[in-house]
Parts: sequence; C-alpha cells; structure tokens
Amino acid sequence: MTKRAPKKLPYAVANFEKVIEEGYRFVDKTEYIRSLEEFEVPVFLRPRRFGKTLWCSTLECYYDILRKEKFEALFGELAIGKNPTGLQNSFMVLRLNFSLVQVSADMSVLERNFTNLCNRALEAFAVHYAAFLGAVSIEEHLPVSENLDRLLLAQKSRKDCPALYLIIDEYDNFSNQYVTTGQDALYQDLTTGDSFFRTFFKVVKAGCESRAIGKVFITGVLPITMDDLTSGFNIAEIVTLKPSLHGMLGFTQDEVDAYLTAVACDYDLPTEDLEQTRQLVKNWYNGYRFLPNAKETLYNATILTYFLKNWALDREYPQDMIDPNVKTDVRWIERLGFGEGTSLALIQDLLRGEGMPFDANSLSDKFNATRFFETDHYAASLFFLGMLTVKDEDRLDFPNQTLATIFAQYHNQLARVEVSKGYTEWFKAFRSDLDLGKLFDGYWKTYMGQIPAQAFDKVNENFIRTTFFEVCTRYLSRHFSFGIEVNYPSGRCDFEMTGRPEGAYRNRKWIVEFKYHTKSSGVDLEKIVAPDPVDVAQVEGYKRDALAQFPELSIRTAVCVVVGNVGFRWFDLGTRGR
Repeated sequence: MTKRAPKKLPYAVANFEKVIEEGYRFVDKTEYIRSLEEFEVPVFLRPRRFGKTLWCSTLECYYDILRKEKFEALFGELAIGKNPTGLQNSFMVLRLNFSLVQVSADMSVLERNFTNLCNRALEAFAVHYAAFLGAVSIEEHLPVSENLDRLLLAQKSRKDCPALYLIIDEYDNFSNQYVTTGQDALYQDLTTGDSFFRTFFKVVKAGCESRAIGKVFITGVLPITMDDLTSGFNIAEIVTLKPSLHGMLGFTQDEVDAYLTAVACDYDLPTEDLEQTRQLVKNWYNGYRFLPNAKETLYNATILTYFLKNWALDREYPQDMIDPNVKTDVRWIERLGFGEGTSLALIQDLLRGEGMPFDANSLSDKFNATRFFETDHYAASLFFLGMLTVKDEDRLDFPNQTLATIFAQYHNQLARVEVSKGYTEWFKAFRSDLDLGKLFDGYWKTYMGQIPAQAFDKVNENFIRTTFFEVCTRYLSRHFSFGIEVNYPSGRCDFEMTGRPEGAYRNRKWIVEFKYHTKSSGVDLEKIVAPDPVDVAQVEGYKRDALAQFPELSIRTAVCVVVGNVGFRWFDLGTRGR
C-alpha cells in the first residue's frame, strides 16, 4: 500500500482555501467562530505572527455567500463544519488588509496609498457580488469613504441583498509605524480631525447602524489607535481579554502535542526524539498568557511552524531557534524609554528576573498614544507588543526563551558588550574537551569582563545564566540546544544544554545550578571550597527527573557559585547519580 504524501506545513501561508485544498496541516480553531458571533464589532489584538491573517481568511470563507457550494469541502472535517452557527455563507464579505498600505512621511502620499489599495478591494468586491448589488461604480480617484458609502447605499437599495461582513486585518499597522518612529505629528494628523482614516471609520459606523454592515471583525496589535479613533468609531469592542476567546489565536499545549506527533509521523522523524523535541519547543515558544487567570499558556503559532517545517524537511532542528523574519522589534523599548539609558536600565531589570509589576486593569482599558509612553503604562505597552506576558496576577515577564534571548541580545547592543570577537577559541576548545566549567571561565573573562564594576548592582543570578545562555546559543547552537528555568517535577533548573539528536553529541546533557552573592554580602570567595549540599541535592534532583524521562542520557551536573564581580567557583559533580 502506497503511503500518502505528508501534509505540508503552512509556514507563511495565510490563505485558508489554499491550506485546505492543497493539503496543508491545519490546527482547527474554528469552534471559536461561535464565540466570536457574540460580539457585533469585535477588535482582537495579538502580537505579530500569531496567525491573525489566516484567521481572517478563515472567517471570509465561512461567511461568504458565494462560497456556499464549497462549504462542505472547506469546513466539513472541521469543528464548525460539523456544527455550524447558522450564519455561515450569509454575507457579502469585504476584507481589507492595512498591513499592505505603504507608509510615507508625507500624509498625502499615505492617503494616496491607502486609497489605491482599498479602492481596488472595493472594486473587486463590487464585481464579485454584482448579482446582489447591481452595477456599482467605484471611482479610483474618490476617497475610500465615498466609495464604501456607495456600496452601502447599493446594499440598502436592493431587496434581499445580503449584508456586508467587514474584515479589517492589521487595522493599526501604519499608525503604529508612525508611533514607533517618533512621527507624532503624523500620527495626530491621521487619528484626529477629519482625516481620511477617521472619515473611513465614520462611514463604517454608519454602515453598522443602518445594518448594511451586519458584522465586523478587526485585528491589530495595540489598542491606542482604536482609542484615538473612539469619537468617530465608538461602537468597537476590544475583546482580546475575553476568556471565551483567549485561545482563539496561538496554540495550546494539547494542540502542539498533537501537531508534533502528526509531523513526526508524516515525515518519518525518529519517535524516540519526540519528547525531547516537545520540551525544546515548550521552552522556546510557549508561555504567552493574555489573561491573568488563564488556565493555560499559548504558543506563537507562526514561529512554532517555522521550527516544525525546518525539523520536518531538514530532519534536524534549525540552527537559529528564532525565526529571523519575525524577531520582535525591541527598539520599541527605546521609544518607550525615550533613549538608550532608560531602555538599558529597563532591560537590565528584566534580565535580572524581576519582571515588571502591573495593574490588571491597565490591560483591559483602551489607552491613547500619549499614555502609551507614560511610565505607568510601560507594562501594558510591552504586554500588547508581545514582549512580556502575564506570569501571575502582579507581574509580567518574558513568555519564553525566545524573548529572553532577544532582550539579552539587545542588552549587549545597548551596553556595548562585544559578543562577536574573543570567544571562538573558548567554544572550539569546548567541542573537544566538553569542559563546561572551562567554557564558563571563558564567558566570565570575555563577557563579564566587559561589565563595569559600578554596573554589577544590576547583575544577579538570572542575569548571569541568561547572558551565558545567549552567548552559548550564538556559538554552539549547531550542536546543542539550551534551556533556562526548565521545569522539572522537583523544581526549575537554572541552565541546561543537550546534544542535538542528529549530531555528534547526542544523548549528552549538562545541568547547572547557579548561586549568586553580591560583593557586599560578606561572602568570601576564597573560603568557598565545596558546594552547598542543598544546591547539590537540588541539581541532582533535576538529573533524576531528566533520567526518569530520558534514561538514555548521560548527564553531567555542576554548581556554579558567583560572588559579585570578584569571581566564581565551578564545582563539577560529574555524572554520578545515574
């Protein structure tokens, strides 16, 4: 019997029809359509690359009246196809994607770009639904608001004409670019007065009130533009923090487990490596919690699919665990802090593992661009940008190793720490002698040696393990995978590294417990001649946990004790305890 072709992995594929018709693997989120119908004009915010555009395409196919004959083919195997809402295939769908609008420092040029893009979409809509609307003339030289008004009048004038379902993807894409680049005057021109943007949303509001527009769905990243448009579009409801919609975009752990198993089966990947792969992606991509009381965390869907596609096609993990095309633009931090000095201090606090205190109410409120840059709103701003996520009811922190790595890299840039020169020989030697203590000595001399003595009040255990982790990933990611604060039954491991399954160091693992004392603590480094038995018991407990799960591993443990900028003691505990 011939084995069927494996399902393709939809990295950078955001067309629902293509995903279904061309045999891509699809994580079924369609049951959320039912919950979404509870809202008339919902605005759903998520950080970049969470699958917003594919979801908009899914809604378009579900509600489009002209796709009625394709409903079974597209949705028959999915949750919503087996139990539809009753509104399927009952609208004329107008879908606009504002991320395609080219930004300009000249407001008139931006308006022209907006007009050209949207008028083409309106013209295509008028042709597509001509059987319902009759002949509607879309004039390319007219403002988008006027052409949209023509369509809405045509809808109202025709008996039994379906209402519109308006989908606006990335509604704040170009307005956010003005904010992040400090073009405040242009942002104000865009969102105040009688600007073309505000006028467009006023027409949308009028269409909703007349019921020519039956439903609206809007995606974006930040609430600020919607807040600044409020007087002209006060019918929108930001639903990002609704419990019923928390898992609508992003993958749950159960969904990822099923995804991993299916990909391994489809592509004949070694099943004995599946659990290690599961732990790896969990550390790197899981951790987003968009509600303080959410029961489970979410994965960034696009970045996970980047990993899976590389793993499936190359039969090895990608060397760079962070998709280079979707790295978070942490230069937002500079804009928030109005300069490198404040940004560096903020990043150092985060790398120390202290997180950022927040008021849960600040996440649920809309706030305008002015408040976005107020110190009291830093936490909410970083939350919506996807840089920090809810860790508990009082604190935001990095969601995963991806963001911890990106922030460590940005710290190096702002602090002028050299990470490209002077390290090669240390890492080359490690690949031969596998002496992690010697490698840490190289990191201490080469990396920490660049940290000024007066800056050590911003250094702690978490800072050290995170920066050591980041440097190691730069030079050894071809051979090893790394983890920080990895969860085990007996606790959270500070640092670990594991040979990649396809490489020469397969089944080798190191687990390290770090302990840090400030210089002023009174701890005398010279008198530390042995590790604390409590620390030894802790790291050996992590080893037992790891061996219970992966008995084939050879695990070496160590305790590293650091005293301020004085130095460190590395205690290699060997591979005992197997």
